[in-house]
Amino acid sequence: MLELKDVHTHYGLSHVLQGVSLRVDAGEVVGLFGRNGVGKTTVMKTIAGWVAPTQGTVHFDGQAIGGVASERICRQGIGFVPEDRRIFPGLTVEENLVLGFMQSPGRSRAEDRRQLDAIYTRFPRLGERRQQMGTTLSGGEQQMLAMARVLVGKPRLLLIDEPTEGLAPKIVDEIFTLMDCLRRDGIPILLVEQNMHRAIGLVQRFYVLERGAVVMSGDGTKAADREALMRQLAV
Repeated sequence: MLELKDVHTHYGLSHVLQGVSLRVDAGEVVGLFGRNGVGKTTVMKTIAGWVAPTQGTVHFDGQAIGGVASERICRQGIGFVPEDRRIFPGLTVEENLVLGFMQSPGRSRAEDRRQLDAIYTRFPRLGERRQQMGTTLSGGEQQMLAMARVLVGKPRLLLIDEPTEGLAPKIVDEIFTLMDCLRRDGIPILLVEQNMHRAIGLVQRFYVLERGAVVMSGDGTKAADREALMRQLAV
């Protein structure tokens, strides 16, 4: 469904990604692991169109999307939940969610309302706070809002970057439960997450990034591969 081949990305003179190749198949959760500063977020931004690759190819569902404008990539069905959440100030929870409809233009108001009601069923806490300003929510609630805003557009692939960073253990449990539900619903996910012990129980496959290159890949369902991953990252 998603395939990167020999992708290089620069920020000015800084060569951040140095030949990254990976894939995400339909219905699977794939982990992208590595220490801070090795290029994981840049991989996500390159896929989402926030930055353009300088070499290599990015294909989504058979179509080349490398260097395509981010709004077009979004409308093709790739939803990106960034690390910094990007909750819009001055807008309520529901107004933030309504912006997610821009991912799938052409639906009727009735369809949008049904999708919004479905989101509130999945995220009851957001339903309780629908008229509250989004930026006044707790960190965990803001993370839920960021994920819900993407899901309201019914994406065919999710990119989720560090969803549990800085959150309390109880909220971390809720976020992982949510991602497991998305996995069971068959939504493919590329996940960047520092909480290795929790993430490895969620992913079917994984890649490890070092200095902008993939140095290891494995099967998250195999004990030997999981142990090799832990040794690689010394966690």
